[in-house]
Amino acid sequence: QQGTSAHNYSGGAQLDPVEACVLCPRQDQMGCGPSKDPDKGVNRGAPGGNKANAHGGGGGGGGRGDAEDEPMTLAEIESRIESIEKTKTAVFGGIKIRYAYLSQRGYYPDDAHKPNQDSFSITSDFAGQETDAFFGVYDGHGRDGDKCAQYARDTLPDMVAKYVTKAKAREEKLRKGTGNDSGDEVQVLELTKDQTQACCLKASVEANRGMHRNPNLDDSLSGTTSISMYMHGRRNRITVCNVGDSRAILGQEQRKPKRLSEHNDNSNHTASTASTASTSLKALPLSRDQTPYRRDERIRIRATGARILSLDQIEGLEPVNENEEEEDRLWGNGDGSGEGGELVLGEEIDEGGDPPRVWSPHGEYPGTAFTRSLGDSIAEELGVFAEPEMVTRELGSDDKIIVLASDGVFEFLTNQSVIDICAKFSDPLEACRAVVAESYELWLQYELRTDDITMICMFIDDIDTGVSAAYQGMSTRVLDMRLPSMANVSVSKEGDDTVDAAVVAAGVRPVRHHVSKEKTKALEQMKRRMIQERDMSKVADEDFDLTQLYTEKTEDEKASISEAIRASVMFQNVTDSQREMIFKVMEAIDVKKGDWVIKQGSVGDRFYIVDHGKFEVRIVPEGEEDGDGSGGNVVHVYEGSRERHAHPSFGELALMYSAPRAASIIAQTDGQLWALHRHAFRKVLAEQSERRGLMKTLRKVEAFRALDKEEMETIAGAMEEATYERGRAIVTQGEEGDTFYVICQGGMCERIEEGEGGQTKKTSLKANEFFGEEVLVGGNRTYSASVVC
Repeated sequence: QQGTSAHNYSGGAQLDPVEACVLCPRQDQMGCGPSKDPDKGVNRGAPGGNKANAHGGGGGGGGRGDAEDEPMTLAEIESRIESIEKTKTAVFGGIKIRYAYLSQRGYYPDDAHKPNQDSFSITSDFAGQETDAFFGVYDGHGRDGDKCAQYARDTLPDMVAKYVTKAKAREEKLRKGTGNDSGDEVQVLELTKDQTQACCLKASVEANRGMHRNPNLDDSLSGTTSISMYMHGRRNRITVCNVGDSRAILGQEQRKPKRLSEHNDNSNHTASTASTASTSLKALPLSRDQTPYRRDERIRIRATGARILSLDQIEGLEPVNENEEEEDRLWGNGDGSGEGGELVLGEEIDEGGDPPRVWSPHGEYPGTAFTRSLGDSIAEELGVFAEPEMVTRELGSDDKIIVLASDGVFEFLTNQSVIDICAKFSDPLEACRAVVAESYELWLQYELRTDDITMICMFIDDIDTGVSAAYQGMSTRVLDMRLPSMANVSVSKEGDDTVDAAVVAAGVRPVRHHVSKEKTKALEQMKRRMIQERDMSKVADEDFDLTQLYTEKTEDEKASISEAIRASVMFQNVTDSQREMIFKVMEAIDVKKGDWVIKQGSVGDRFYIVDHGKFEVRIVPEGEEDGDGSGGNVVHVYEGSRERHAHPSFGELALMYSAPRAASIIAQTDGQLWALHRHAFRKVLAEQSERRGLMKTLRKVEAFRALDKEEMETIAGAMEEATYERGRAIVTQGEEGDTFYVICQGGMCERIEEGEGGQTKKTSLKANEFFGEEVLVGGNRTYSASVVC
């Protein structure tokens, strides 16, 4: 050993933050249908019962006639996006919200005009109640996926409303028949949780049957997922129903003492009127993905005789394990543990886009990556049915943001990342734009295509927790119109009415951090061609001196850089030292309209963040030439804006994988970029990877077990690096100290403990092991053993 490196943390008995040291050496395709009803711009039904509904989705796949091979125009790029014109405000009972929606049609190189297979619906004045609303996102798949999603959009809300109305009418009839009517005062009947969920179950099953019977679509190998939320305004409740792998998530404000978290740098977070800074909102799942990653779903599916295999296993590229218990160990055994258990949300799991799928025992079909859906009549024989999983919960004053979104959002973003992005904005429409843009751009980076991406975002501005005592609603016409108070609201006594427990975030599809095999293959082909054409020796200069790039920045420039990197998922967890290094090496690049920032196939040495301006992404398809010099087809437009806190980034893949640029970037307007050199970029990535490993070690330390994730990140970020020569005593038994150590990769130490009887106990410590924990807690500030490098 040449020496030992470790992460060191110094702390007092109360775990107060102190100075620290460190020792160191392939997805299903999805989309939306054409809009059935334009948004009427009002989100409350008037007393007369007028509805204000937004039903829609993308469509937009056809209409180009003979222009199939022509590059997409900028107008066509814009036509990929359907969104509300401006955020709407609505009051449903005791719940005041602002909401917006956005759907972006995906980019498919092999089918440039494929329709958007996502759909969505927003229905106010739901089931005849001004205080209720219904929100839904539907993610279609297969040849008729767009039609299936549109059918669900047009049918499911009406089905739920029908069964809710019937259940209330039946309850009213029973009450009158038993003489339980209250007499003179008109009562507003509300269903119990069990009754409401029974209505939602019936609606989903019936909509599925209707889809099978519909002569205008073929759902044998096509279908749709559905994530919906029924808002019961009189009771401040929501019922979320999930079929498939779209998601509903809640951003909840966390109230906790400052302690370690007060040392976080929150200066780079912007509070919205709907929430506090992003670090104070915790993402809570309101649904669980129904996929073969879940052990309970695998057991249910296998009981029908179905096989669960990845595409690589089907194609013979990976071995098939006939032992189901071993398969459960590989894909999660359901105990919720990190060791071989079901995958837990937020874990750093690399997954290359080849999930386990459902297959018939008789052939290579249907290959669904989910275990529940509407439609998919062939898969239904293998257990892929339309019964939703449901959760009913009350909204409270700490609940700030609700998101319903198709799985295209969550392929590369965790639930927490989505909530963090939303919390940066005061307008839910801007939040939708930011999340969808970030998701779309990550798809472009890691895949040869993108998914269709749809999102509904709600900011909860107020919850009237006293609504049960004195309910007051507002009409769109008469703002002070009083509706029946909860004193006159009668709740049915049929079935359970207690709210559901929190959803357990286990067994979810892992978030991807690697490029797909198809993208890797394409990058390697480009790299081989580039090596033949150019000298690559300059790319491999690993002895680069970063100080050559250092330039002094003004406070205004630092603020601009901080604003830019804050919007990038890649830089969300940078440490103070990393941030200072980024400030020093970032260079401002002013661009003019028409400037080429990146050329496809060239060697890259910069990563870029857009400060402001618009930039086209152009791609010349594999096997084709850029005959007219335009750079190929326009597949996306990056748009940066200081006002909207939108700062997309590009160029990192070429730096991470030492590959040529996969697309050309051309300035559509004048603008400014912040550029980060390849070596600084890799240094940040390496340190972030090291910090993630450090977090796993810190979870094993008894003194830190009571800390939450945010506080643990604070500890990891506070640790510093130090290097010790071989043979050096790092700590000495009996000496007072205030520093805790974690050994870095490549390091090794020996722990020597002298016993009372003169006996000596020696133990080897290797990378990711720690020592010195005893000085952090209790009154004894002395080391219990010596440690030598």
